[in-house]
Amino acid sequence: MSNTDRKIQRLFHSACADYKLLEDNDRVLVALSGGKDSLELVRLLGTQQRIYKPRIEVEAIHVVMDNVPYANDMDYLSGFCNDCGVTLHVVHTHFEETQTKKPKCFLCSWHRRKAIFCFAQEHGFNKVALGHHQDDILVTLMMNMFYQGSIQTMPPMLHMRHYSLSVIRPLCLVPERLIAEEAATLRFRKQTKTCPYEEVTQRTRVKALLDKLEQDNPEVRYSLWGSMKNIYPEMLVR
Repeated sequence: MSNTDRKIQRLFHSACADYKLLEDNDRVLVALSGGKDSLELVRLLGTQQRIYKPRIEVEAIHVVMDNVPYANDMDYLSGFCNDCGVTLHVVHTHFEETQTKKPKCFLCSWHRRKAIFCFAQEHGFNKVALGHHQDDILVTLMMNMFYQGSIQTMPPMLHMRHYSLSVIRPLCLVPERLIAEEAATLRFRKQTKTCPYEEVTQRTRVKALLDKLEQDNPEVRYSLWGSMKNIYPEMLVR
């Protein structure tokens, strides 16, 4: 086990313990996009299900959006999951672009999530695991502060309102750079064809800002994380 892997394992287990993400008899469905983050999540949860406590079952799902021309090596994803002891399910869906003025990225994400949640509920899973890491969560916090005027982000665990499911983010304490290092070490395979709609967005710019702030202050991510737990009522603007 590499030093990077040890760090990731420690942060993964800390997140699961601190936020009570995993419990006995959980049936967890991992949303596997094919990117490094979701591959690492499959690897970690696949290992976790072989541990006696807590006793969990883990399977994965990959959603193919039929009308978006990107591609993954499905043989690779299937083999990767098999090596991790995780069953992979592949489902297809699509969206109608002409029915709304919303961006393609929003429509793709919304329909992908809907397919995952519906599959999970129909097949008896009680938790859906997403591969959001600490950078994703901090950048979302900053975006909401800068552009929406609110202090909110993606929580480590979220109980769904319209589904009998909980969404968990076991990588919530893991910086993206550690996942990138481990992905390079383990030679995770990248997508064979990336999404043609990807572009420079507000998220890209805010991520660059977070990286710049971390160069100036190596502790900035931990200060930002702590700030979400230290909002003093007497300082709230009414």
